[in-house]
This record gives sequence, structure tokens and C-alpha cells, in this order.
Amino acid sequence: MTDPMIQMQMDEHIRAALREDMPFGDVSTTSVMPEARPGRVSLIAKADGVVAGLSVFSRVFCLLDPATRVVAHVADGARVTAGTLVATVEGDVRVLLEGERTALNYLQRMSGIATYTSAVAEALAGSGTTLVCTRKTTPGMRLFEREAVRLGGGSMHRFGLSDGVLLKDNHIDAAGGVAAAVAAARAAAPFVDKVEVECETVEMVAEALEAGADVIMLDNMTHEQMAEAVALVGGRAQTEASGNVDAENAADYADLGVDFVSCGALTHSAPILDLSLKHLEVLS
Repeated sequence: MTDPMIQMQMDEHIRAALREDMPFGDVSTTSVMPEARPGRVSLIAKADGVVAGLSVFSRVFCLLDPATRVVAHVADGARVTAGTLVATVEGDVRVLLEGERTALNYLQRMSGIATYTSAVAEALAGSGTTLVCTRKTTPGMRLFEREAVRLGGGSMHRFGLSDGVLLKDNHIDAAGGVAAAVAAARAAAPFVDKVEVECETVEMVAEALEAGADVIMLDNMTHEQMAEAVALVGGRAQTEASGNVDAENAADYADLGVDFVSCGALTHSAPILDLSLKHLEVLS
């Protein structure tokens, strides 16, 4: 069950999406269906993949009319093949038509992310390395996209800038070096926060270790540099590999022994999964 506070935030985004799509109503629907009539429509997968976001899909229709009934025939996170009947939606035909595109936009986007995440997670399976997402999300869609990553088999990095200390190249430049940046973070951040440092060279890794970093990000290094860095760290800090990771090269990170692999492509490059609402029936 979704946390009530998170559900409230999601509802705000969904309502905004519905207002964006029909700020003054749906003129097409009201022209062909001026009065309430019961109806049913089928949600069908048109491609193979992982379905994610059925609860969000349902919520779109329920916010338009709480009497709408969505019957899921597969679970969130399930793998489906083209032609699978994913769900059935029953309710006022006007609601089915008005909510169709918004509901599908969420579901297709989230399912695409879950499908892509599943492929990357499979490439790392058995390595002991955890796949995590990044902040490279669509504005206004972070809650939904991160949930899609989870349903696809990935894990979470920090949600946003308020959730943890990650000192990247510009932070280090602003502070005057790795040691100064880590010292400033230790002085200002809550003691429960870990301090992560982005390192682009093995020399920076040594500096971050000396400064007492909890997590060291190995950013855009070669495979050989990352292996050298992991050996240098020797378990004294957690390690995260990052930089241009995607479904094509994720397996290259499986033998490094890093604790985490972060992948922005999960949310910024995943194509949608094709799903469609078909066979609308107007019931008596």
C-alpha cells in the first residue's frame, strides 16, 4: 500500500496532468456521449515487457470518478507478452474516454522504465552489486519513475538534494578540494548522513579515502581504473560505479566488486512500453 503522504503527492501530479489535458472539459467525449452510460474497455499489451504503474493507471480514473472499477489481470512488476489482457476498466464511458490518455501516459512511461531496468538488473545478477537510479528524472515525474525502477528490480539512490551529501566536481571546486569539501560536509550535515564523493581519478579516490568519505563514486573511469580504485579502497568505504551505464554495457561492471552501479539511463533513456485501451463497450 502506498504511504498516504506519497499518495497525496502523486494525486496532486495526476490532477495536474488531467487539468493540462482537458482544462475546459473533453469536447470530443461530450459530443458523442453527453450523458452518463456504463461501459467497459480492455487494457492490452502491444509489446513484451514489464508492466509497472497499474495503481497509478487506476488512480487516474478513480480521481475522475471513484465509482470506476479497474480489474488488474496481472500484478505490478509482472512480465507480459504482446497481446496480454493486462486489465479491464469499467465505469462511466465519459470517464473511460477522458482518462484514457493520461492513464496510458503514466503506465507506458513507467512500464518502459521497469522493462529497461529489468534488463540492466539482469546484466548485474549474481554479482553482489546493487543497481540504483539517479536524479536524472523527468520534472514532475520523479515519484512515478523511481517506483517504476523499483518494480523493474532496481534500488534507490537519494531521492533529491535534501536527502544526502553527494559532493560532485563542482562542489569540490567550490570548496577548494576534496579534503575541504568533505570537512565542510561533516561540519554542516547531520551526523546520520553519509558523505559521498565523486572521483574521476584514482588519485582523487586516495584523497577521498584520506578525508574519510563514506561512499566513493567512481565516475567515468575506465574498467582498469575502476578495478584499481576498488582495490585501493579495500572495503574502507562503499563504492559506486557511474557514468554512461546502460543496458548494453552494464555487464562490464559485474566483475568489479563495486557496491553500487548507478544508471541515469533507467529514467532518461528508457523507451515506453506500448499498451493500449481497446474494444470499448457501451453497456445497457
